[in-house]
Amino acid sequence: MNPLTIFCLVAVLLSAATAHRGSNAIRNNLQPSEWLSPRELEDMPAINEITFEKLQEMPAEEAADLVNKIYHLSQMSRNIEPSYAPSPNQIPAYTYTPTGQRVNFNLNQLVATAQQQPNFGKQEVTVFITGLPQQKLRDAARANQKLVQAYLQAYNGRVQVQGEQGDDSNQDTSSSEESSNRPNGQQPKPNGNLVVIDLGAVIRNFEDLVLLDINRVGAVIGNSLVQLTAQADVPQEVINIVAQGIAAHVAGAAARQYTRQTGNTLRRITAMDPSKIYARKPNTLVGLTRGNADFVDAIHTSAYGLGTTTRAGDVDFYPNGPSVNMPGTDDIIEASLRATRYLAETVRPGNDRNFPAVAAESLQQYKNNNGNGRRAYMGIAADYDLEGDYILQVNAKSPFGKSAPAQKQNSYHGIHQGAGRPNSDN
Repeated sequence: MNPLTIFCLVAVLLSAATAHRGSNAIRNNLQPSEWLSPRELEDMPAINEITFEKLQEMPAEEAADLVNKIYHLSQMSRNIEPSYAPSPNQIPAYTYTPTGQRVNFNLNQLVATAQQQPNFGKQEVTVFITGLPQQKLRDAARANQKLVQAYLQAYNGRVQVQGEQGDDSNQDTSSSEESSNRPNGQQPKPNGNLVVIDLGAVIRNFEDLVLLDINRVGAVIGNSLVQLTAQADVPQEVINIVAQGIAAHVAGAAARQYTRQTGNTLRRITAMDPSKIYARKPNTLVGLTRGNADFVDAIHTSAYGLGTTTRAGDVDFYPNGPSVNMPGTDDIIEASLRATRYLAETVRPGNDRNFPAVAAESLQQYKNNNGNGRRAYMGIAADYDLEGDYILQVNAKSPFGKSAPAQKQNSYHGIHQGAGRPNSDN
């Protein structure tokens, strides 16, 4: 049966059940805060009527409410199975030469492309898997560009990518996102490679996201990484994955496939606002979890919106949250993409400790403790021995980190320190 039809049938059946047995028929299956009335069910749009653009236009709370209703209906029906799985030759990807030249290819050409790049895999390799269509969403294009440029600067000392335009001058940006704090004149030798698997380009609409076969797509990417190790001599110890939204769960599936095929684990997976999982096959493990790599960390910026409150890693960071959106954002799409921009800020050399966080169960507990407690750093500098939930506050505009260097921001949780960083990790 078509999954869209199932969604509609669920709504009709639940409405009928409520008419005969009362509202408890629904409420017994949901938490009290997630009750749905018959009228709400009748007013639910079909999945193919929901677009990313519409979600972006809606007030954040309204869009979050709609997404959460869809999610809970999908979990109640238990019949929504994944059906969308683009093939490797349909998934675009690209990498960069040491001079910043972009090289485009499809996923099935990853190994051949890597073999053509000088010294590919001799040092760190970061695989960035996108999760939203930057062709349709300007915020996605901007966030992805920030992250790409940050890695190219960290690896090759380059800020501007050849053949790509920078942001408009009126966008909310600063030197924390556009430059590093490396002393003037220091240009590093190339020390890493970036590969972008643009899965978001083939997630054309919300329906594709809901019905994405996470495990099938993840297995395809995992097999590509196995081939990268076996045929291009890239050791798994140097491979990191950073993944966005639904792609974070794809990364988990890719890492599990890699382990099944090789007996080894990848070094790190960083999830940028991992999404809810709507469709899954019965009795099948789906989604990113701790253990998928040596270290798994997650940044949740729209936990009650497009993302999820569910723990996804060894350590989960909840800026200003968990919450629907982030300071300075107007919708759940932009809020979800803030995780990408926060990570980008930390990748810039010298900014790796811009986001100090404290172990806490809620923002209120964090505030009650005045930000005191066991300290960690969200982003690229997260220690591999971290576990549990961490809370932090962020700025509405770039620099987003509360501990940005002193020349950009003089305070850190109200404490003035010469370099704008804490004296210790404790």
